[in-house]
Amino acid sequence: MTNTQATPNAGRSVPGPTDSTRTEQSRDPGTLELGLPVVVRDADLPARVRIHEVGARDGLQNEKSMVPVEVKAEFIARLAAAGLQTVEATSFVHPKWVPQLADAEELLPRITGLREQYPGLRLPVLVPNERGLDRALAGGADEIAVFASATESFARRNLNRSMDEVMEMFRPVISRAGEAGVPVRGYLSMCFGDPWEGPVAPEQVVAAGVRLLELGCAELSLGDTIGVATAGQVTELLAAFGRAGVPMAQLAVHFHDTYGQALANTLAALRCGVTIVDSSAGGLGGCPYAKSATGNLATEDLVWMLHGLGIETGVDLAALVATSSWLAGELGRPSPSRAVQALAGSVDAN
Repeated sequence: MTNTQATPNAGRSVPGPTDSTRTEQSRDPGTLELGLPVVVRDADLPARVRIHEVGARDGLQNEKSMVPVEVKAEFIARLAAAGLQTVEATSFVHPKWVPQLADAEELLPRITGLREQYPGLRLPVLVPNERGLDRALAGGADEIAVFASATESFARRNLNRSMDEVMEMFRPVISRAGEAGVPVRGYLSMCFGDPWEGPVAPEQVVAAGVRLLELGCAELSLGDTIGVATAGQVTELLAAFGRAGVPMAQLAVHFHDTYGQALANTLAALRCGVTIVDSSAGGLGGCPYAKSATGNLATEDLVWMLHGLGIETGVDLAALVATSSWLAGELGRPSPSRAVQALAGSVDAN
């Protein structure tokens, strides 16, 4: 059995962006030689960004083969050791729909001790309904997420319900979680484009997002599920949320990299004041209910960009690259992350 506590880098202090750059350079001859990443601070951008790591849930749920629970537990432990403070651990969706995460009850006890090892670590789990909430609470979850759609077509295909029915299904889930003192995050899919409906109007997305917030979600993640968003769309949508009175502090962005626009879209969101970004270690993921969806924004690529902008993340990039390289070996294929591809050899050699 894999020991999830004795992981590389455990107990090491996690540097900020400038120190992180020095750490990477001390281990990686390539970055030392080139002096990368060059840090140029932009005063118009946030000083710190919280990365909401989704690789262990949104990433692994799209794998064709089953990943052993021991590997999942070690993956999460390594992510925490690399300095990620929010790691979405698993999903309590019925195993029939997401068989890759059928071991949620077995996984949770293996990772709960990480909260003591890494103070401030958050391990949210996804739930689809009250039954999922019951299972999550019984397993000791102290933070949950629910998922809705900005379009009728995807709501029907993903949850077999209309948008109104989805919201009503979540009403008791969010209410009961609040009564138990468990914060709730809301995911909203298809915020920019839908393969069945085409472009999605900002007003439609805002209306659905506001409903989730009014039900009691503390945070709302705006998903570009099929990766068609452009920076202009991102700016337009966030401005529409601002006009509706939703503070940027309550919003997160979740981009897929289908057309290579995830980093550009993230930068546009940061310029609007967003400080929470979803990403997946190694660029894992997709969406089993949207066949055109490709991998999530890779956490390593995101961290490289943020550190180059002088934005604090608390993440040790070298440790994160080593983690994704290790997982790629477990999965039997290379990581699609460009930063992992560029850095993995040097990190492994050191």
